[in-house]
Amino acid sequence: MLYLSQVLGRPIRDLEGERVATIKDVVIRLGEDDHPPVTGFVARYRRRDFFLGRWRTADFGEQGVRLNSDILDLRPFVRREGEVLLARDVLDKQLVDVDGKRVVRVNDVQIIEAANEWRVTGADVSLQGFWRRLAPAGFAGTRRPVEVIDWADVGYLATDAATVQLKSSSDKLGRLHPVEIARLAEALSYHHGTEIVQALNDETAAEALEEMPAERQARILGDMNEERAADILEWMSPDEAADVLGDLPEAKAEELLGLMEGDEQADVAELLPYEDDTAGGLMTTEFVTLPRDLTAGEALARLREMAETPNMIYYLYVVEGEGSWQLVGVIALRSLILANPTAPLNKVMRSEYQKAHPDDAANDVAHQIAEYNLLALPVVDETGDILGIITVDDAMELLLPKDWRQRLPRLFG
Repeated sequence: MLYLSQVLGRPIRDLEGERVATIKDVVIRLGEDDHPPVTGFVARYRRRDFFLGRWRTADFGEQGVRLNSDILDLRPFVRREGEVLLARDVLDKQLVDVDGKRVVRVNDVQIIEAANEWRVTGADVSLQGFWRRLAPAGFAGTRRPVEVIDWADVGYLATDAATVQLKSSSDKLGRLHPVEIARLAEALSYHHGTEIVQALNDETAAEALEEMPAERQARILGDMNEERAADILEWMSPDEAADVLGDLPEAKAEELLGLMEGDEQADVAELLPYEDDTAGGLMTTEFVTLPRDLTAGEALARLREMAETPNMIYYLYVVEGEGSWQLVGVIALRSLILANPTAPLNKVMRSEYQKAHPDDAANDVAHQIAEYNLLALPVVDETGDILGIITVDDAMELLLPKDWRQRLPRLFG
């Protein structure tokens, strides 16, 4: 087993043992392997950097590299696609430890020989790794604890090298909860946080963005390719997508809205006219309506047949008839399940219910939800048509102190 700090600056010797160059960096190639192989070295000879392939070496260790041939290609080193330089791209950089669900700094890199080849197996994030670099000679006698992150658990590497991309980032980060992904992305710079979101599939990216502050959501999506940003917005809940677009410059928001698909675009466009501090600005258009002439059994059958249902389906909203938005009652899903299947909805629903107007103050509506212990509140216009609903998690964000908002669980996510 070796550490990167133990080989940097060590000599490269020819067949006779004469020093011909120095190890400036160690090159690995990213791929599907959890532990990528060492493919060669960046060697320095008289201020010239050239590539020394692993196949040209007979030995590699703390004493440096010994060549298996007197032939050297001294053409200047050029990084190839998928190559990572451990000293330049990894050392002192931040990475996401998927297993530990944290962002850590790399103090050293662990390299292990197996099956006649050297592979990167871990990142030393302990103080031990830092001290090893300062005083590698005679360091073996110390007993400081070592903490090495398995390279298989590296979900993202925060480096500015354009060619360095972990192909497995999406799969590894996808194992985490969206809240955890959001916190990790927020611990990095905007640039690297954006890269993390871009590495995810559209649905997971949308869920992670919904857990971030509005300003960061807008900046990340604003820096993305427009087509990709629009795809992610389509997966976000309409109220969240509307909030993001409202925080973007008008021209950018119009461009992204225009790239969204028809139904998702229409849902978001409905919410854009409302001010943030009103019930309309707080509501979502994701809710289920049922005509009053259905029976409880027919209503349950219709729910089962729906291709998609909202995350918040604790309450169902009964309207005057098919195609109507005229709200006449509210029924809890539990009540519907327990009702006699032959009972008409107008006998099971509550015809007296709390509601809000889209121009009501958001804080007043949030207090109304808290006072009546509601999980959601319908928003209706002057004619009695339902426009949307306000869920309790969105309402509580207004009532809780700022420091507590990120601790609030998304009940319906």
